[in-house]
Amino acid sequence: MEPKDPQLTHTVADGVATVVITHPAKRNAMTAGMWRALPELLGELAADPAVRVLVLTGSGDTFCAGADISTLREPGDEQQSLAVRAEEALAGFPKPTLAAIRGYCVGGGSQLAAACDLRFAEEGARFGVTPAKLGIVYPSASTRRLAALVGPAAAKYLLFSGELIDTERALRTGLVDEVHAAGELDKRVAEFTRILASRSLLTQAAAKEFADGRTDRDAHWTAEARGSGDTAEGVAAFLERRLPRFTYEV
Repeated sequence: MEPKDPQLTHTVADGVATVVITHPAKRNAMTAGMWRALPELLGELAADPAVRVLVLTGSGDTFCAGADISTLREPGDEQQSLAVRAEEALAGFPKPTLAAIRGYCVGGGSQLAAACDLRFAEEGARFGVTPAKLGIVYPSASTRRLAALVGPAAAKYLLFSGELIDTERALRTGLVDEVHAAGELDKRVAEFTRILASRSLLTQAAAKEFADGRTDRDAHWTAEARGSGDTAEGVAAFLERRLPRFTYEV
C-alpha cells in the first residue's frame, strides 16, 4: 500500500538506489521536511558501497509538482534555501543519477530533475519552471544549471513564461534524454541502470566531475586511476572475452 504521509522512501537492489518522492495528496509536492531530509538521505546512499547508481522518481503517476508551500512558515526565502540545499546535494552525488519522470515535473520538481545527470520520461509528462508565476527570483545556481542543460534561449523561455512544455519539446531542447511510451519507462530505467551499475565507477565519477565543469581535479583522477584496479580489470576482461568485475568505490 502506498504511504499517505509525505515522505521520501528508498530501496537498494542490484547496485541501484531508488528514491521515491511520496506525497499523493499534493501530486508529490515536496514539504519542508522532505526538502530537509533529502541531503541526509543522499549522503547515506553515497557512502553505501552497495549503491552504484541512483534513481529519483515520484510515486504513482506524478514525478513532483514542486514545493508544498503550505508546510512552510516563511514560503519565500525558506523554501528557496531548502530547495537549493537539496538540489546541490543531488547535483553533487558522486555516482550516476537518473530522474524517472511521469506526469507533472514542475517547479521544485524540475529543479530536482535538472540536478540529476540524466532524465528519462514517459510520454505525456509535463515540465515547467514556474517562479515567474509567483514573483520569485530563481536561484542563480539553478538558473545556470538549467541554461547549461537546455541552452540560454530555452531556459529563458521556461523562466520568463512559466509555461508547461510536453515531452516532445523537452526532448528537443535537451531537458530530457529519452521518452518512452506509457508502461515502458520502468523497464527501460531498469535496463539502463543495470548497464550503468556494471560499468566502471572510476570512469563515471571522473567523467561526471569533468562534464560538470570541474577544472581542478585532473591530478586527483590521474592518481585514482593509477591506484585503481579497474583499468587492468577492464583490459583483462576484454582480452578474455568476459564481463569485467569493476571494484572501484568513490
